[in-house]
Amino acid sequence: MFFELATLTVRFGTAAKANAAIKSYCEAPEAGGTLYGVWFSDIGDLNQIAVLRGFDTLEALYAERERGLRSADPFGSSEFTTALEWHSYKGFDWLPAPTPGSYGAVYEIRTYDFKTGGLPHTLEKWQQALPARQEVSPCLVAMYALDGRPRFTQIWPYASLNERSAARADAVKQGIWPPKGGPDWLTPAMHSQVFVPTDVSPLK
Repeated sequence: MFFELATLTVRFGTAAKANAAIKSYCEAPEAGGTLYGVWFSDIGDLNQIAVLRGFDTLEALYAERERGLRSADPFGSSEFTTALEWHSYKGFDWLPAPTPGSYGAVYEIRTYDFKTGGLPHTLEKWQQALPARQEVSPCLVAMYALDGRPRFTQIWPYASLNERSAARADAVKQGIWPPKGGPDWLTPAMHSQVFVPTDVSPLK
């Protein structure tokens, strides 16, 4: 599974209108891919909308990217948008595609940079450790970037910020997370934002 994670920075007070336009753009007859998430930032960089879409092939992802690049109104929301970024990813091989549904009131999107050559080690250690971590709270998506800095991004839903803190503390206390040896292959460059699902998001 391949993913596109787009980030739109919008003018203050325009998110609701932008969300409706994003849904229409992503579900238009000519659109490719599957819309998974439309989230609005709540902690971290503000006034941002994260849009997650999935694709069966890299060719399908690039075809949809071309549609966006050639559009005079990408995501149907250019009148609200002050900045737009597209990022291409491939999902960790053993993780299934997310299933639309209600998972929590807050979604954390975390991105870590690899040290040189760190991806195969991260994949191995995550495959070993993630099943136990999933028992504490689910990781819906884990994916590595296909362009830009070598990095990977994770998406974790929680019922609340308190539940997030409790789940993370519990996983550390049990000794099941982070993956043993996993941090050895990461740089100190780490970024986290907390988002809330919008009313048009299939993942809520």
